Amino acid sequence: MKSTFILLRHLLLFLAFASLSSNALALEQRVTGIERQGQTLRLSTDKGSVRVRFYNAEAVEVFYQPNGVAQMDSFAIAVAAQPGKYRLQERHTGWRFGSDALWVDIEREPLSLRFMKNGKSLLAENGGLQLAQGQRGFRFALQPQEKLMGTGQRVLGMDRRGFKLPLYNKASYGYTTHAEQMYYSVPAVVSSNKYLLLFDNTASGSIDLGKTDKDLLEFSAVEGRTAYLFVAGNSTPDILRNYTAVTGRQPLPPRWAFGNFASRFGYRTQAEVLDTVAKFKQTGFPVDAVILDLYWFGPDIKGHMGNLAWDNNAFPDPEGMIADLKKDGVNTILVTEPFILTSSKRWQEAVDAGAITPGPDGKPKTFDFYFGNTGLVDVFDPKAQAWFWNIYRGLKKQGVAGWWGDLGEPEVHPDDAMHAIGSGAAVHNAYGHQWAKMVYENALKDTPDERPFIMMRSGFAGSQRYGMLPWTGDVSREWDGLKPQVELALQMGLLGLAYTHSDLGGFAGGETFDAEMYIRWLQYGVFQPVYRPHAQDHIASEPVFHDASTQDILRPFVNLRYRLLPYNYSLAYQNSLSGMPLMRPLFFSDESNPALIDNAQSYFWGDAFLVTPVTAPGVTSVNVELPKGVWFDYWTDTRHNGGQRIDAPVSLKTLPVYVKAGSFIPMAADMANTSVYDSSHLQLHYYADATVQTATGEMYDDDGKDPQAIATKKFERLTFSAEQKRQALDITLKRSGDFTGRPLTRHIELVVHNWPKSAVVRIGSKTLVNTHYDAANKRLSIPLDWKAESLTLHIR
Repeated sequence: MKSTFILLRHLLLFLAFASLSSNALALEQRVTGIERQGQTLRLSTDKGSVRVRFYNAEAVEVFYQPNGVAQMDSFAIAVAAQPGKYRLQERHTGWRFGSDALWVDIEREPLSLRFMKNGKSLLAENGGLQLAQGQRGFRFALQPQEKLMGTGQRVLGMDRRGFKLPLYNKASYGYTTHAEQMYYSVPAVVSSNKYLLLFDNTASGSIDLGKTDKDLLEFSAVEGRTAYLFVAGNSTPDILRNYTAVTGRQPLPPRWAFGNFASRFGYRTQAEVLDTVAKFKQTGFPVDAVILDLYWFGPDIKGHMGNLAWDNNAFPDPEGMIADLKKDGVNTILVTEPFILTSSKRWQEAVDAGAITPGPDGKPKTFDFYFGNTGLVDVFDPKAQAWFWNIYRGLKKQGVAGWWGDLGEPEVHPDDAMHAIGSGAAVHNAYGHQWAKMVYENALKDTPDERPFIMMRSGFAGSQRYGMLPWTGDVSREWDGLKPQVELALQMGLLGLAYTHSDLGGFAGGETFDAEMYIRWLQYGVFQPVYRPHAQDHIASEPVFHDASTQDILRPFVNLRYRLLPYNYSLAYQNSLSGMPLMRPLFFSDESNPALIDNAQSYFWGDAFLVTPVTAPGVTSVNVELPKGVWFDYWTDTRHNGGQRIDAPVSLKTLPVYVKAGSFIPMAADMANTSVYDSSHLQLHYYADATVQTATGEMYDDDGKDPQAIATKKFERLTFSAEQKRQALDITLKRSGDFTGRPLTRHIELVVHNWPKSAVVRIGSKTLVNTHYDAANKRLSIPLDWKAESLTLHIR
């Protein structure tokens, strides 16, 4: 959010740390004994011990525990190790442990590990654990031509090999097309050689991806856990499935999270909030939530942070306001920060509760930053958590539906802050993660029938399991701010953080309203996980306050976002089951072509859509790389063969969106917001092509709010399949499962695209008579009522 206060000593610390990195020494060890317990192998050495533990057949943790080196618990790992059929084999120079899915080769002296799959070496340690004064970490040997993705939020290009980067969550106000340090770093890489490597350490550190030595990958940190997680798979989606099986998967958000948000920095009064929501209704824009930035607890930017109570001068009846909004289907989200200013109304209360992180002297640690003199809530301390959550609980009772956690890097975090479990330097990158955990677990405990909504801009590996919806921070409000957003979302999605999204329209700066840039950013937002325009309020972030031409262009796009709700919600279901991101990189379509890794201009939205945002002004065409297959222009149904680049024509009313042949896309009718969502009336689009003989699709449906819907099987799954031979097409619809409110009958309009001529359509022996063929667009529309568990349409 707001401008960043940069501490000089943090820069000095990083420079000093960078100079130490080249002096790290391998802790050469000799294995003196081994002990096997199921999926765990313990190695005793002359300098400590090492634990090799399989969490699943293709995910293994390596935990070095040298004598005299303090350790921390893992923040990344969420589950107990799963039993499996693992074998231990003695070799001439050591041992081999694992299974045919993944082997760990262990050299006895000096101790070193190598990871093998299908007879191929994926990765090998180079010197094992590295220790030097003030740092600890690991080195690994890289292979020629290997590409490295990951490391969290950076703007560098998809392949990050050749960079040395800080591992320290830090605000990056007004970033554009290059940023090496941002709000959410993740100490992990995803390799084109089919593995993921996570350095399970939350401390201030760095990652060297072949910059110092082109053949070496090195993780280093000033304190913390000396462990890493290695994950393999036959494909990158397989790797992501195996990784999120260990670090946790994203729970389903509430259905309303997929709607449109009214948000700005910020709404200053109750009247302004109500007037803004009314404006959405008046101008025909659907809206599901309104976000209140820091003015809800004070009239000014500075001096009030930590009040965490309504400013009743500006919001005289917050409960009435929240209730009125809810009647219209609009949810209220409040910003909260973990900083309690010494000038705030809660300072002494927080001190008395033991909620403020102490310094080395044991007294509450205070320091200056942009918003005032402050302390920091110790979210690692149960006493502080209880005090902090009690505030949330009171606001929840007033009707607040969701939480926006801001400045959670933390934006300023003294290294000598003494948290309950370690210093500020040791736990820095876990702060947002722990904060999200506190909110998520307490929210579920207090309201077990309601899915938490938690938006935060910083966390750690595995934060997705606490329902975190990250955003990409205070991006500059200009074309160069829009350009990196696909890269940022794709990189985070590769590490399980699939709901990473941007402040649509850009947040920071901007002297005058650039309508074209604003339109292009909000068009892109239709195909990103959260639709949330947000900005400094000298230029309105909401489309409803702009000119009629801008509104008329954007209204159909916002409505499209809502019509796609059945499709988008099904992507969320798939993500919760497998970790598969909603936004997917092009190389997922052909991992034998490493050149596709570098494409950060286009992406898949689910399996069906290929999207290429327009990121420059005045363009009339965009060069788009079409992956293999057949693709249809979403706007015109024009057919294109894949495996080539095309110049896609665009106007200000369109952006390049293509649908893959063989795709099923379920869509709903227009709606005012998701509170009136009705899945009993659907359009089901199928994109037929003679090159696709069989195809499948699915739709997930539930009550939109039950946190246990998947676990308790309180949902319905609709599956669609197609078989085509020349001009004969059979489409089968099946439904299974149940939940309260499930439609008994669904009224479907099946739209078959790219159908050559009118057709006879039968269900069993019955011929349907109300079909319609649009010869100009080659679309066949078939209305039907679907009540049975299964039905098949024969189109001839």
